[in-house]
Parts: sequence; structure tokens; C-alpha cells
Amino acid sequence: MKITEIAFSVYPVTDMARARKFYEGVLGLEVTMDHEMDGVHWVEYNIGAATLALGLAPGMNPSSDGCSVSLEVDDFAKAVAELNDAGLEFSFGPIETPVCHMAFVKDPDGNSVGIHKRKPGHE
Repeated sequence: MKITEIAFSVYPVTDMARARKFYEGVLGLEVTMDHEMDGVHWVEYNIGAATLALGLAPGMNPSSDGCSVSLEVDDFAKAVAELNDAGLEFSFGPIETPVCHMAFVKDPDGNSVGIHKRKPGHE
């Protein structure tokens, strides 16, 4: 087997409408696929060459201890201000490292979502 790329990352959610308000309203993502079938609701957002999905399905349970997605932003300070304006508390950061700036918030189900900005020379 040869892995060539990450196909998608998915966050389990318990309330799709509430989750979509966060991902579309607060983060400004645009839906690229919305599909319901046999008790499963799946929504996707294409971000560059990657896809972030939300899944509402039996056996998929949100966790603040699970994997986290970090979204690359064009203006880190502006993104931090927008998250603050939305009333979100940061669970980690904002911090600066030698190669980037990053911070993490929780979505409505407690999943960890990061914002990230690479410094020049670290693309």
C-alpha cells in the first residue's frame, strides 16, 4: 500500500445545524457536499487540497481528547479577533513558535479546532 495524501479529516457532531453555524458562520467555511442517508448526515468543506467533514452517525462520538484539525489563516491576528468577537474561549494559545502562530478553540461539541499561520520561509 502506498498512501498518497490525506483524503479528509472528520469531526463527529451531535447536532448538525448547531455545528454548521460554527463552521460556516464563525469560521466562514463553504459547504461543498451535504448528504443524508440511512441515519447519517455528512457535510464537507473543501479547504485548498484538503477536505474537512462533519459527520453525524451512530458510533461517531465527539471528543475534546481526539485528533485536532488546524486551519491555515491568512491573517492570524484578525482570526484571533474574530474568534474573540464570536465569544469563543481559547483552550490553547494564542502562542508563537519559531515557525508559526497558533491557537485552539472548541467547536460546539467540544472538538478541538486550531487556527494556524506559518511564518515566512516555513511554507
